[in-house]
Amino acid sequence: MLTGERLATTGLDAVALKPKEHDLPQARSLDVDSLVVDYEGREHLPDWGTLSSLAEGATVYLTAPVRADGFDPQGDDSLLRAALASLPESVGLTFVAGNPAYLTEGERTRAIAPRLRAALDAYHGDRPAPWVGTEGVERLALAAGGVQFDLLSRSTLRELRALRTVGMDEDVAVYAPTVLSADEDEILDAVGGYVSRRRAVSAALPEGAATDSRATGRARDVLLAAAGDFALVGTASEVRDQVAALHEAGATTVVGYPARGIESLR
Repeated sequence: MLTGERLATTGLDAVALKPKEHDLPQARSLDVDSLVVDYEGREHLPDWGTLSSLAEGATVYLTAPVRADGFDPQGDDSLLRAALASLPESVGLTFVAGNPAYLTEGERTRAIAPRLRAALDAYHGDRPAPWVGTEGVERLALAAGGVQFDLLSRSTLRELRALRTVGMDEDVAVYAPTVLSADEDEILDAVGGYVSRRRAVSAALPEGAATDSRATGRARDVLLAAAGDFALVGTASEVRDQVAALHEAGATTVVGYPARGIESLR
């Protein structure tokens, strides 16, 4: 659990970190069971020493985009092999298709399904069970196996209950940007841009509308409603209720991304 009375009430199981936005060594001061390190392009890939240091106090999951050079199990897998050879066994991997924003044009055209399968087949040792990112490839991820790593959405609770009802007993991790604040402006500044990129939200927004605290009228209403659907927002106790609902529906791990920075978790 996270350190401090306020944070302990959130019920979050893990914290997600973005190397481009967060000073990763600061995360060593968080008393948390698991850390998830996202991939934002090779120029922001943390060095193995930093990851090893983080792994001294928590289980670390490093994102491995299977279409990207260096992580491609059917091509250049030099970074993937180096990670498995160099990092302590408390570091696991999260295999994802990869955000197209961080891939070259050629990388974006590579087939995902065989690469997910090959990456999982190559995973070995006593490391934590691999996670598989589902964004945009939900059926492929489910077929590949591993711990399913979903983004929180309007349908997450319903989908979790459905999976459990039909007998799916594998672990499921759910990722959600997290804002420990009930202030509408703070929520919009932290996650307004993120939720505005969801297809249903984008379609509902007036053209050219601001997506941060400057949003007004219908745009503001749409964004605030979407923040409750696609993120964990509110006071620590309100977030705890949302996390508890996810656990009750079938999520085994709820991962919070500190949308207002690591300091917001202290």
